[in-house]
Amino acid sequence: MRLSKSWIIASKDFKIFSKKNYVIYSLVVVPLIVSFLLPIVIEFAGHRNGASGIPASELTILLPAFTFFYLIIAGFIPTTIASYSLVGEKVEKSLEPLLATPTTDSEILLGKGIAAFLPPIGAILGGATIFMVLMDLVTYGTLGYYYFPNWNAAIVLFLMVPLAAILSVEWNVIISARVSDVRVAQQIGILLVLPFGVIYVAGELDLIPLGSTSNLLIIAGILLVVDLLLLYVAKATFRREEILTKWK
Repeated sequence: MRLSKSWIIASKDFKIFSKKNYVIYSLVVVPLIVSFLLPIVIEFAGHRNGASGIPASELTILLPAFTFFYLIIAGFIPTTIASYSLVGEKVEKSLEPLLATPTTDSEILLGKGIAAFLPPIGAILGGATIFMVLMDLVTYGTLGYYYFPNWNAAIVLFLMVPLAAILSVEWNVIISARVSDVRVAQQIGILLVLPFGVIYVAGELDLIPLGSTSNLLIIAGILLVVDLLLLYVAKATFRREEILTKWK
């Protein structure tokens, strides 16, 4: 597999995405809204009805759960990019020339995967930085120390978020190989965030303590296994001959 060929494909996709407003909005607006909204929620909820702030014992439950929320974003944002990268280009008749080139399926998938992976990761890490700074400003008076950054946040952002983004890309490759409408691909692809949402709610309720390093590593391990399984399925599903001849 020639990485140079994959990077050429990814670079082409980067240029295409930069001209799509809805892709830019999903990359910029979603992380920023979450990054500003969560600290605002903590600030106003803590001082509602004259309260002096959310107790420290509750903050230590909420803050890890809020950090885990970025996994939901990592499952969501690549859906927009990956679905367009395959289904959108097929609809616009710009995918066939690529599939007709002497590049291998693995090179095409890697190039498409890079294009759908790097922008969301950059946007999420940028948004998470804003989130941690603002949350520290809001919670320092109650906790007496800056909660972020910490090792658990590092595990979430630098291990679990990339794994979740890879999972999203693989899932959307599988979906995109079977449908011919971008909206349908996105609607099915977005179902991936449901398991992350369930874990997030469980973390908010302290049913699954997301402040536990061991719990985070277990979830990361599960994500890694699922990523490897879906990688195999995605490669088996992506058949250029079938897409060129039968996918209408």
